[in-house]
Order: sequence, then C-alpha cells, then structure tokens
Amino acid sequence: MDIANDGAARVRADTHEVLNQPTPLEPYDAWATDTALGTGVEREGGGWAGAELAAYGRAAGGPLFAAGFLAENHRPELQTHDRYGHRVDRVEYHPAYHELMRSAIEAGIPSLPWTVARPGAHVARAALEYLHDQADAGTGCPLTMTFAAVPALRVQPDVSADWLRRAGARVYDPADRPWFDKAGVTIGMAMTEKQGGSDLRGNTTRARAVAGRGPGARYELTGHKWFCSAPMCDGFLMLAQAAGGLSCFLLPRWRGDGRRNGLRLQRLKNKLGNRSNASAEIELHDAEAWMIGPEGRGVRTIIEMVMMTRFDCIVGSAALMRQAVAQALHHCSQRKVSGRTLGTHPLMQNVLADLALESEAALRLALRVARRLDEAPADARARDFVRVATAVGKFWVCKRAPALAAEAAECLGGGGYVEESILPRLYREAPVNSIWEGSGNVQCTDVLRALQREPQVAQAFLAEIDTAAGAEPRIAASVAALRGELAGPGSDGYRARALVTRMAVTLQAALLLESGDTALAEPFIATRLAGRHMVYGELPAGVDCEALIARALPRPA
Repeated sequence: MDIANDGAARVRADTHEVLNQPTPLEPYDAWATDTALGTGVEREGGGWAGAELAAYGRAAGGPLFAAGFLAENHRPELQTHDRYGHRVDRVEYHPAYHELMRSAIEAGIPSLPWTVARPGAHVARAALEYLHDQADAGTGCPLTMTFAAVPALRVQPDVSADWLRRAGARVYDPADRPWFDKAGVTIGMAMTEKQGGSDLRGNTTRARAVAGRGPGARYELTGHKWFCSAPMCDGFLMLAQAAGGLSCFLLPRWRGDGRRNGLRLQRLKNKLGNRSNASAEIELHDAEAWMIGPEGRGVRTIIEMVMMTRFDCIVGSAALMRQAVAQALHHCSQRKVSGRTLGTHPLMQNVLADLALESEAALRLALRVARRLDEAPADARARDFVRVATAVGKFWVCKRAPALAAEAAECLGGGGYVEESILPRLYREAPVNSIWEGSGNVQCTDVLRALQREPQVAQAFLAEIDTAAGAEPRIAASVAALRGELAGPGSDGYRARALVTRMAVTLQAALLLESGDTALAEPFIATRLAGRHMVYGELPAGVDCEALIARALPRPA
C-alpha cells in the first residue's frame, strides 16, 4: 500500500487498483485536534486539567477507540447459573469493555468533581467524559450513574460513607464479589417498571422493614424493574413503596453477610444501540436494601442523581455529534468527486460547516452548564440556572444528535452505512440520550414545572444571555420574545416544545457570541434564531465555511 499525493490510500487488488479511498482517521489525538473543546474548557475554568485531558485525548483516539469497536462487536452475555446449577446472575463482558472502564475510572470520570476541590472540576470531568464517549458511549452508562449517585448517597452518610469512599477511588474492580471486599465500586440505578415508565409514582415494588424503620434502616425489596442498566454494578439506587410511600433505597448485589442478594437477572435487553453496555430486566426477591433519605420522599431524594444523569446525556450527545462530524470532515478532506476533493464542493462545504457549527454549539452549552455546576454550591443563581438549563439542554442537544449523525453518515455515502464505519454505531446510539432519564416531553414538562413553581429560575436563565442580548439585536429580539413567554407559560404544555427550543437556541447563540468569534456566532444566529434551519446545509451566502471546517477538522496522528 502507498499513500498518494492527495493523502488517500492505494492498494492493488486482484482485479483492480483500489484508489480514492480515504485513510482511517484513527489513531488520532481527540484533544489536540479539537479546537472547540480546548478553548471551551479554558474559557469555562477547567484549563488546569490540560495535561490529563491531553493524555486521555490520545487514548480516546487510539487504543480506547479500538477497544470501543471490540466492546460493541462482542456483546455482554448473561449467565444466570454456573455449571453446577448455582444461581449466579452474572454478566460477562469482553476484555475491551473492562479496558474502557478501567481507563475511565483511573482518569476520574466518575469521581473527579467529588474528590478534587477545585473550581472547574465539573468542566474538566465533562471534557474527559466527552472524549471517552467518542470512543465508546456504552461504558458511559455505569460511569455516569456512579458519578451521579454521589449527591443522593450523601443524604444518608450513616449508610453511604464506605460506599462514597470506594466510589471516589480511582480503582476499577470488576470481580463478582461483595462490595465491602473491594477498593473501588460502581453504582447503578433501577427505577423504571413495566406499568409506569417515567411515571415513577406508579411503581409497585414493595419495601418491608426488617430492622427498624425510616432513613438508614434495613429493608427487603420484592418486585421488578423493567430497565436496570449496567447490572454488574456493585450497588443500585432504587425506588420502592414503603409504609410511608415511595422511598429511595441502596441495594447491593451482595448481602451484608456475604451471600448473593435477592436480585435476579431475567434477561438482557436487545437494544437498538448502547450495545457494549448490558441493560437487564430484574426481579427482586426479598433483596436487602437500606433506605436513603426520608420515607415517602424517594423521588425528591433521587432527583439530584437524575439531574446529574440528565447533564451527562447532554455531554454524551455532544460527544456523539463531535465524533460524527470528525469522521465526515476527515472523509471529505480526502475523497475526490468529479476531479475535486469532496470537501471543496460549495454545497458540501455548506453541509460540513453547518454540522461543525451544530456540534460546537452543543459542546458550548454542555460546558457552560458544567461551569455553573461548579459554582452551584455557593451561588443560588447558578443553582437556578442549572435547574432549568439541564432540562433545556437535555431536550435540545439530545434531539439534535440523531439527525446530525444521519447527515454525517450521508457525507460518507455508502461507506458511512456499513458497520466497519463508526457512523452506524453513532446513529444507533444517539436516541438513547433523548429517551433515557425522561423523554423530550418529560424534559419540556419539567421546564414548565420549574418556571411555574420557581420563578427565579427564569431570571437566572435570562441573566445568562442578557449580555449577549445587549450586543446583538437578533438575540435581543429572541430574549424579548422569551420574556413574554416565560412570564406566564401555559399549564397545559401544548406549546412547551416551541418554548424550550427557543430557550435552547437563544442560549447557544449567546454562548457563541460570548466567545468573540463572529465566524461562529453569525451563521448560527442567521439560521437557528431566524427559524430557517429545516435541514443541514442551509447556511446563508457569505459564511466562511472553509474557516468553520478548518476549525473542526481532526488530524490523524
């Protein structure tokens, strides 16, 4: 094989010469070649983690990228019994899955903000997740849940102190043994039941007190869960009906006396995407668990975990978008059509530049929420902004990801439709972030609920974009329209999607303008705020598409 002057590989097949085929992007440096990520992390206060991000970027575009394909192609396998007939309820993973998990945990993806008391820790951690999910998004599920469980577990320190210490350790131990024999643990979540879905108050799993009653007491749970993602986690946060109502519990895979807990894996889900990660249907048979938080206040106790997982859905979707754009840009920089490099054709430039713009806007929103998460403990306005912006971002960014992945695959033509390409995996993966932890309608309803019950969240949201509104008339007009809508959002929710969409794109426009780069802000404002963005590739005349493409173009190592 040799490399022609245009960078494409040429090989001799039995019947013909193979030419005009781009070289693979990987291995590449996912950090050093992502200008938007580097500048965004610096702007939002996480620049001190540059060395760690650089190391992880090299891994994400190299060995972890390869591991992602192996973990995807060798799906988890359920073992309900061992060869002697003993019930084991165990999931076996390919070694590549463990490589991905070990790398992420040792880098601090599930623990960094909880163990490093430094401004920008959430930003740095979000950037690490963003890099990791480009290599494999399936392992992002247990990593996210372990990260997100911490605020809920802190409610009950008498139960959770040892769990929190192990969850914060940068140690991955996949052994099937009791959690208290491990230096590091992972924590999952199982809330959804067949009859209720996102309506958690319809849950029927019962909790019976066996040693005292109330917060910190030991119970036994009997019932089922329709979705239990990452069932090999060491413990799970669950909701069950106690005497005083729906309550939150910590349920380990192993009982305190060293026996297997009454958690039975019924089957693994055959999912559209997220295939490297196992999701199971489970039944609970007098499974030992401890109540976390007040009895009857389970949803309120677990809501902090839900908010954190929703935030990670934004980061995860932005990561899928970035990987799709990187693959499309790389392909079009080498492939030739009609005697010209594909990426030099004006219409393709319009599409590629638009995809790059969408990807960066998604990342900007994610990193700004991360910054406010860092500030939230000491800043009420930051907390209010996070409260509403998380749901806004979860709705919008997660909705944009599937369409962007499809458009990026089309840039590769037939090559983007075959499984050897990563594009089909990205396309299958994208819908899960929109569905998981509350669908689009759930997010929009949550936004309305927050606006009606907590009026200060609207002011916090508007304060985030007021500066940009003062500098750009079109943003000012959108903000003025928002103020009118936010003053009295309708209670029936019929127009909630339109409201949340306007909130999302106005925030993204403000963040792009704030960066001071008019080449980014202008085309976004001219399309998204003008409501003229039915498909990608509708950027108006005069946009410097080549500059947008060059900014986003990845480069092989």
